[in-house]
Amino acid sequence: MSDLNSFGFGQSGSITTVQVRNRVLRNTYALLALSMIPTVIGAWLGVATGFSLFAESPFMGFILFMAIAFGFFWAIEKNKDTGLGVLLLLGFTFFMGVMMSRLVGYTLNSYSNGASLIMLSFGGTAAIFAVMATIATVSKSDFAGLGKWLMVGVLLLIVASVANIWLQLPALMLTVMVVAIGIFSAFILVDVQRIINGGETNYIMATLAIYLDVYNIFTNLLALLGIVGGNRD
Repeated sequence: MSDLNSFGFGQSGSITTVQVRNRVLRNTYALLALSMIPTVIGAWLGVATGFSLFAESPFMGFILFMAIAFGFFWAIEKNKDTGLGVLLLLGFTFFMGVMMSRLVGYTLNSYSNGASLIMLSFGGTAAIFAVMATIATVSKSDFAGLGKWLMVGVLLLIVASVANIWLQLPALMLTVMVVAIGIFSAFILVDVQRIINGGETNYIMATLAIYLDVYNIFTNLLALLGIVGGNRD
């Protein structure tokens, strides 16, 4: 993690060089790997305590989740050039781990092969990330234009997910999962290439963007695998 300290906490500039861009990319990958630790701890604690933000009211739980998440986004943005930004990011990943615990706990308790499904989802997510990051690194194509269309897709996914709280349509739920995996896989292309092209020079914000991509791929892949490949006890 020495590279993080030598570069400074989120140091940015309007003019970037290949050396700086490569350093931002390395720091992003290092902080992304570090962020997995509080995520796992949060998920473990959530499973152990049976915590669920959605237990009483799924809709109100969703509203509360969004409020906390955007609160973290605001705080991280405000402190992206300081060490506090790193701590806030790690705090956010812990919170996301806790939020993931309901899905992880359900998978472990409902399927005899739950642990295998989690490992398969982890491996699948890692493979998707490796492929997309490699394409973003070596491809001559410009993926920046995808960003606005992908954001529209995310908004539609949120609307569909909220609507399905009441509709409870299995087909819609499966569609949302599959489309979400595709959208956030494409987001990895956009986010990694933005670093490579010098469009993002703050590694804290870069890590936050890529973390959200990876998190959403993993959770949707795990839920999907549970439906299609889970063995009921």
